[in-house]
Amino acid sequence: MKTRKLGRGGLEVSAIGFGCMGLSFGLGPAIEKQAAIRLIRDAYERGVTLFDTAEAYGPFLNEEVVGEAVAPFRDHVVIATKFGFKDANPLAGVDSRPEHIREVAEASLKRLKTDRIDLFYQHRVDPDVPMEEVAGVVKDLIAAGKVKHFGMSEAGPESIRRAHAVQPVTALQSEYSLWWREPEKAILPLVEELGIGFVPFSPLGKGFLTGAIDATTTFEKNDFRSIVPRFSEENRRANQGLVETLAGIAKRLKATNAQVAIAWLLAQKPWIVPIPGTTKLHRLEENLGAASLELAKADLAEIAAALAKITVQGDRYPAVLQQRVGR
Repeated sequence: MKTRKLGRGGLEVSAIGFGCMGLSFGLGPAIEKQAAIRLIRDAYERGVTLFDTAEAYGPFLNEEVVGEAVAPFRDHVVIATKFGFKDANPLAGVDSRPEHIREVAEASLKRLKTDRIDLFYQHRVDPDVPMEEVAGVVKDLIAAGKVKHFGMSEAGPESIRRAHAVQPVTALQSEYSLWWREPEKAILPLVEELGIGFVPFSPLGKGFLTGAIDATTTFEKNDFRSIVPRFSEENRRANQGLVETLAGIAKRLKATNAQVAIAWLLAQKPWIVPIPGTTKLHRLEENLGAASLELAKADLAEIAAALAKITVQGDRYPAVLQQRVGR
């Protein structure tokens, strides 16, 4: 596995990380704990060194799983976790009060069975707490040795600049994929200017780009996609053309949809590190195979030409959650 660096602080990680959320939360029922631990260890054995979690995933359960899983090789991996929701519940609203950030840090350290958090993200910007104050608290945690690097998630340009002026931001984690390219307008130029790494979550469009989901797919009530407008039956049918285009390109390259989608992200910038998630070993291996798939300029041009003809239908978040991004 090749490595990449996030930010100007020298945080080196595998070119592809592992988004651990779906093991415990958000995409249907959690998988059995020991199976989740085995999968994380399988990822490490295959070269993955960046493992992404959050107190909100479960809540709490995902951090416990990650902490137990990486304990045997803790010093050889980067653990990323997050603060910023009331009671670790995304539906309860945001909370980045200084005392809450410190409380979350202490609780996460215990659940992760570690003495430091390698990358501590603000999960969503809190409009009631100045970014300078948030960054200052994380700066203090870094000085105390409890946190190594500061990150932000789904933040807007102004918030990123204000935070970065107080404590350098190592990485911004936001959605970015072949079917959500909004970051290209303002966010990617900004993080490049400031020397901030970019960590795309949902690089496979929450599974849609793989081709495994179509208009007939049903989602359980505890699957986040059941409330996402882009995953309505109508919109899945409307967006199927993108998947078919991707499948044609993948076939020519003797690769899979997922591998082309991840390789496309890797080809955009050398400081982009996608974090696909899965609950299955064969999907993990498939995703990691993208690290060795180098898309030629002609391949990228073909993908760009195909995307230019497609308008993706449906919002990526329900309205209440959309209000929290880009602030």
